[in-house]
Amino acid sequence: MLDPVSRVRRFNRAVTSAVGALDTSFLGRGRPLGAARVLNAIGHGRSDVGEIRDYLGLDSGLMSRLLRSLEDEGLIETSAHEDDARRRVASLTRAGKREFAAYEALSNTQAEGFLARNAQREALLAAMDLIASALTRGRIALVEMEPRSDEARHCLGEYYAELGRRFKQGFDVSLSRDPDAKDMRRPRGSFIVAISDTLPVGCVGLKGTNHGYAEIKRLWVAPSARGLGLGRRLMDAAEHAARSLGIALLRLDTNSALPEAGQLYRSTGWREIPRFNDDPYPDLFFEKRL
Repeated sequence: MLDPVSRVRRFNRAVTSAVGALDTSFLGRGRPLGAARVLNAIGHGRSDVGEIRDYLGLDSGLMSRLLRSLEDEGLIETSAHEDDARRRVASLTRAGKREFAAYEALSNTQAEGFLARNAQREALLAAMDLIASALTRGRIALVEMEPRSDEARHCLGEYYAELGRRFKQGFDVSLSRDPDAKDMRRPRGSFIVAISDTLPVGCVGLKGTNHGYAEIKRLWVAPSARGLGLGRRLMDAAEHAARSLGIALLRLDTNSALPEAGQLYRSTGWREIPRFNDDPYPDLFFEKRL
């Protein structure tokens, strides 16, 4: 009775009902969910029709019908891409921007009401994050960002908090050899953030030095995105960035309280070396020649 397939199907029924996926007038705005999702994607900055279709998982025929319905309402305009006439781009009209804003307000109110009715708010959000990451794993993008961006700061804050929970002595970033942001910007280094449908779920830093090598710093993956191979993807991206900057030797440090990190490094060609810094927290040190 409680087999896994039945539990998944119960979840699917509950979600489609709760979000109004079956309604002919999604959130009472007079059009079904499909058209509303296309309008939402355009409103959030997606303009290439092919990219919107892939993002929403729609076939060409359905995408064309949804675009046509939104054009007929005067909510969007489509035109040829300025660099490639074979591609189409879509943009919101003034009326489309008003409709997008109305959907945003209604969706936020719906989400706030849903959370307010549940006593286990944090547990519920954690479960949602886990499911969303699993369902969108193929669309998690790795983006090079400013190390002081909001997304980067979020990831680093979560990383430091996790170290504080997992290290016996806690973690005080002021005592650590915390890399300066300028060392993780090109041409000295790089900072890469994993983005899952607008939300940051992981990061890694490439810190440039004046010692003949660069360091991998602050590798972190959100609990909701673990088990998806994201840590390896982030490491590969950092190594690729290092090669593009002409860096031939990488080093990193970690703590034995993070066994999954050590396992990742050993399995991807890193070799253990003696201590190379005076940071009080790490007790394991690795090196990799590119």
